[in-house]
Amino acid sequence: MTLASLTAALPADWSFYAVGAVATFLMALGKGAFGGGLAILGIPLLALVMDPIQAAIVTALLVAFMDFFALGSFPRTAWSKPDLTWIMPGFLAGLFLGFLTFEWVDRRWVALVIALITLAFTIHHFARRGAAPAAIPVMPGFAALAGAGAGFTTYVAHAGGPPMALYLLRRGLTKTEFAATTVIIFTIGNLVKLPGYVYSGLDEPTVFVKALVLAPIVPFGVLIGRWLHDRLPRERLFTLCYVLVGLAGTKLLVDALRALWMT
Repeated sequence: MTLASLTAALPADWSFYAVGAVATFLMALGKGAFGGGLAILGIPLLALVMDPIQAAIVTALLVAFMDFFALGSFPRTAWSKPDLTWIMPGFLAGLFLGFLTFEWVDRRWVALVIALITLAFTIHHFARRGAAPAAIPVMPGFAALAGAGAGFTTYVAHAGGPPMALYLLRRGLTKTEFAATTVIIFTIGNLVKLPGYVYSGLDEPTVFVKALVLAPIVPFGVLIGRWLHDRLPRERLFTLCYVLVGLAGTKLLVDALRALWMT
């Protein structure tokens, strides 16, 4: 792509830059502060200013870039290796199933699945507020199931954080252990799924330009998030962000249902 064609591919709508900047910053903030979890914002927010499938590809490119900054923010010694042993096989299987769904299922249905997953996790977030379940030991079956669910949802909707948190938050890990373990899981996942998303974007090369335009926001978001790691309660930030997720997910659901109804 030449400089002239690159310039021509730049979005002209100011709303893309406004919404895209907010979505990218919040995703990077969550990556730096808690190891992830806010990538779920990417598709529903970006889908306000672009096609949902394009939004999924742009989000995949951005979160993979975020991992370069976030991985070095947490020490390897904080990884919960016993949990990783059981999580990763299921996680990789879930990624493969997500790839098949993304590539072979009608895109209108994929958009509907993304909307439903987004809203389901939004509802779950608010339903469990105030709950403080007792810590559990390493549970291989639970870990593998959570890994598979996280792998599938992270590929289809970049929403792997909630199913992974269903298990890891029950383990009684420290905030740093939770963040460090989450970072390495999704760094591996984002690298594995990146070629599939690049392949999906070859027919729509403007998605790479859109991701490139938003990329400079990433290091600032991760840096500020890391600074907030020891200063901001996790639930306070997530509650505000899930309000945005719910509103954007609702719009995405309405648009998906309308597209299916009109065919």
